[in-house]
Amino acid sequence: MINFKDISYLKRGTSRQKEAYKVLIELDFFEFLKEFNPILVGTIPIDIDLESSDLDIVCQSENHEEFIKIVSEKYGELSGFEVKTIPSYKNLKTIIVTFKYKTFPIEIFVQNKPSEQQDSYLHMLIEYEVLLEKDKEFKSKIIALKKQGVKTEPAFAKLLGLEGNPYEALLNYGLEKGYIF
Repeated sequence: MINFKDISYLKRGTSRQKEAYKVLIELDFFEFLKEFNPILVGTIPIDIDLESSDLDIVCQSENHEEFIKIVSEKYGELSGFEVKTIPSYKNLKTIIVTFKYKTFPIEIFVQNKPSEQQDSYLHMLIEYEVLLEKDKEFKSKIIALKKQGVKTEPAFAKLLGLEGNPYEALLNYGLEKGYIF
């Protein structure tokens, strides 16, 4: 199992993962924001990304105003820098910070919940386990669906035959299979 909390695994990955690693190191992202427990999540860590995929990072903060101030001072001058507040996502205070650096769009998803318990991280762990169990054809089908515009979780739900809300169905699937606890 990859330790997704330590981005050094990216150095040994695909060319896109190596490029992502360099960008994250140049931004000093994980050192600068270490008090907010940043974790890279999404499609790039598990190698099902498209050329247009962004770097998704989850963070934990009880004080979103402080987080916004710190991030704005460091990254506020970067292209497309924007902060959005999401009204009551699962009864959690949530903000999303977006900007672009080099070839990567970057999205920081911040909640007042431990990063390891956030849905994005759990979805990635489940997807990673599914990819380990399935064959290369399954992975190819996921990528093909993504190229058609299908989001990652719905693509997994479709191929796994999960019904209902794909985001919740994937979490339930992961619980049933013992991928997450």
